Amino acid sequence: MRSLRRIVAFAFAAFLLGAGARAGTPLRPVVVELYTSQGCSSCPPADILLGRLAQRPGVIAISLPITYWDMLGWKDTLATEANTRRQKAYAAAMGHGGVYTPQIIVDGVADVVGSRIGAVEAAIAERRAQLAQAQAMTIAQAEYMRAQARGARADVDAERAADAARAVPAAMPIPAIPAIPAPPMPPVMPGSDPVVPVSLRETPQEMHIDIGAVPGASNATVWMFQLRSAVSVNIPSGENAGHVVTYHNVAGDLRAVGVYKGKALSLTLPRANGAAHDGVAVIVQQGGYGHVLGAALVSRPDYYAEQ
Repeated sequence: MRSLRRIVAFAFAAFLLGAGARAGTPLRPVVVELYTSQGCSSCPPADILLGRLAQRPGVIAISLPITYWDMLGWKDTLATEANTRRQKAYAAAMGHGGVYTPQIIVDGVADVVGSRIGAVEAAIAERRAQLAQAQAMTIAQAEYMRAQARGARADVDAERAADAARAVPAAMPIPAIPAIPAPPMPPVMPGSDPVVPVSLRETPQEMHIDIGAVPGASNATVWMFQLRSAVSVNIPSGENAGHVVTYHNVAGDLRAVGVYKGKALSLTLPRANGAAHDGVAVIVQQGGYGHVLGAALVSRPDYYAEQ
């Protein structure tokens, strides 16, 4: 029984250690979502900014054209109701009275006017600092659990040796080894989000999504965005009449593909035949419209045959 308790304790420590072992990898990207419209005269500066952010390492920048400007005389050729529903869901989750354009949501945490460059940059920098702090805590937790795992392994080995010795007659009795409780969960920084690892691989037939196990993460939605890297639109009427605007990483298809509960999750999805996209982003998001926990982007994927 004592050996069983120690083996369980060791397995528990090893499980937590496995989650933190990847903490030495670079920070995950920050997700920047721009809600925009071809019918919005104040949106082009935000569209230009989004294009710059799309080229920045460490950022996943996505344009989500919405539909509610269509009533003013020009129907947005890229807008979808899914994008509009997503923006309205953010408004409800953040306690806002309504929606507007251009709006940027940074990692599901900050709400910023999309044309205010300084405010957008500050929100991204603040979120990156939060992620760095969370990753540092993950590393500290991993080191803590590594030490606990080493101790648990030594205890198991010692008791096995003692059990073997007891099976052989000896002149002197072998003292019992006291039970050692399972290692406690290390402290978690208040208000910090877990950093969930996400990796993507796309083939001509399928999209493979792998999400690592992270204790403390639960009740998160796995979103998949099919993206078009650049779309230029000649707008003949409405507030932007006569302008050609280029939109970057435009979400053409947006859907929930799974639920993440903190355990390792692998998803294999069929690739949409004939889909006009050249990038895919996957976002793991608390509760659906809360803080982003993990994200990855495959841009212009190299398709190859299954081995």
